[in-house]
Order: sequence, then C-alpha cells, then structure tokens
Amino acid sequence: MAQFKAGILGATGAVGQKFIRLLQDHPWFTISALGASGRSAGKPYSEAANWIESTPMPESVNQMEVRNCTSSEFGDVDFVFSGLDSTVATEIEGEFAIAGIPVISNAKNYRTDPTVPLLVPEVNPDHIELIKTQKFSADGSGWIATNPNCVAIPLTMSLKPLYDAFGIHSVVVTSLQAISGAGYPGVPSLDILGNVIPYIGGEEPKISAEPLKLLGKLENGQVQHAAFPVQATALRVPVINGHLIAVNVKLNEKPSNISKVSELMRSWKSPIADLGLPSAPAFPLHIYEDERYPQPRLHADNENGMQTAIGRIRGGDVMDVSYIAMAHNTIRGAAGGAILNAELLVKKGFLKV
Repeated sequence: MAQFKAGILGATGAVGQKFIRLLQDHPWFTISALGASGRSAGKPYSEAANWIESTPMPESVNQMEVRNCTSSEFGDVDFVFSGLDSTVATEIEGEFAIAGIPVISNAKNYRTDPTVPLLVPEVNPDHIELIKTQKFSADGSGWIATNPNCVAIPLTMSLKPLYDAFGIHSVVVTSLQAISGAGYPGVPSLDILGNVIPYIGGEEPKISAEPLKLLGKLENGQVQHAAFPVQATALRVPVINGHLIAVNVKLNEKPSNISKVSELMRSWKSPIADLGLPSAPAFPLHIYEDERYPQPRLHADNENGMQTAIGRIRGGDVMDVSYIAMAHNTIRGAAGGAILNAELLVKKGFLKV
C-alpha cells in the first residue's frame, strides 16, 4: 500500500490530538502537516499544544511547525483530517475542498449537505458515491466526507441489523455521555462531579437526524433518508470516556421471540469485513449476556476503542425491543471513525497519492 501524506486541521485541540495519537505507526498514513489557529501558527507543536493524551507526545510531531489552516500552506499533503471547531469548519473545510484537497471531517458542518457522505463504513459504505456529485473543485479532486455524531454511531450500528431484518417504526434513545465529549477543558468540575446534567446543547437534534441519513438508500446519486422518527434525550454524566445509550425500538415486523434479536445482532456481518482496513474492528458489534454489561470503564477500549458494545437485549410492553449500547466517543465517535473512513476511501479509490 502506498503511503499517504496526511494533514491535521485543528491539531492542537482534543480531537486533533487524538488523530495524532491514533495515526502513530499507521501503515498507510503519515502525518505531514499540522494546522491550528493563528495564535499557534509558527510555533513548534510541543509549544502550541497542551497535550492531554494519556501517552507521551510523539517525537515525530513535537518539533513540527504548526501552520495556518489555509490550503496554500498544505500543498504537500494528499488529504487532511479535520478536527476543527464547528465555528470555523464551514469556511476552512470548504476552502480546502475548493483548492483540490480532500477533507475527512469530524465536524458537524457538512453532515447535512445532500452531496456529502455521512459515513459509518459498516453501515453505509456505498454512500461514498455521493462524492462524485460534489462541486467544490472543477476537476473533482477536492471533496468532503464526514463522520457522524458520537452517539449516532453506536446508535446506528446497533439499529442496522434490526432495520434490515424487521424495519423500524420509531426509536426512543437516552444517551449518558462522557465528559470527554465536551472537549478540553470541558465541563467545570463543580457542575459534573457527583452530578448528572440533563441537557447537552445541540446534541439531541443530531442524534435524531443523523441515523436517518446513515440508514438511507442511495438512489440516483441521492440519499433517500429512512422515514422513522427518533426521540432523543442527551445527558452528561461523570464518566471520562464511553457514551452509553439506552435504546427502545418499535419495529414494523415484531420478531416471534426476543432471542431472534440477539441472534441477529450476534451473527451480523460487516460489509467491510473483507477489505483489510487497518482500523476496522474484527467484531464491530459485541453482544454481552451478563446483564451488568456493557460498562464504559470496562469496555470502551475494546477493539482499540472501535467496537460497539451491546447488552440487556429484552422485549417490552410499550416498545418491541430495548437494549443498552456503548462506544468510545473520542475514538469510534471521533478521530478513529474518521481514520476508518479514510481507509475505506483509499480502498475504493477516492483517495489517491
């Protein structure tokens, strides 16, 4: 496999740092450029970044000079990962795409664009074809692909087998979200220690909308969104990593026995299982029989943080199926998910050296 030169936008932030850690020793991607705000540009990365990862800052980047987030300063890369804040991502990511530099983004800004794929490779790998409809650059060399909200990923991955087998009438989901999802410095300690905050600004609309695009069908160059409603409630809880969700699903076709649901999820096969993507988990869904599981502290790092854990699958009197799901929010739900997207885009020929 050819080596790709990757840039990172928003490299000093929490998501940018996670990109750097996960890309160390990646077999396909080499970090060639780091971008951040004007106050960091021109400094060595070790001076510009307040390193918060649990492993030491890699020597390969600590003396790398931070650049401004403009395409003119990233002419030596094959593509960029974006960990930019949503307040600046629209303009900067668009400018890179117009300049012919592909963008793999973690930001929310282009997720609802009908020409931009919102990707979970195990759910909707065919949606990458939307890239061909984008008009950022005249020759099509510049484009944008996004990964979803950090709750929408485990929610959609767990719904996918049910949607395909039974159809979905409606979903009610409550998310218990880790404090790392708020970035750094995140939630004030006096707000979250020994407490639960019953509202996270902007989260519930994303959790409600994004699964419908992810589960939609690609027809004639457009995604026909899934049609069922999702009612979401988002809570912040004093957990460091791992968003846990309580999911209740009403199906179009009720299974004869709840064990059918467990069997279905356990036997589900990822459509990218045979592509050899370095970041793809061998078992993207793991079903726990022990009713105490999954738990963020015990299971968020499974499969290098890329697995969706599911447990407490049961029937109900109001909804047909209830279960708990959980995934690592800053790996599977952010930087790791974007890296997996990039690997899929390489395999499918959309990223080229």
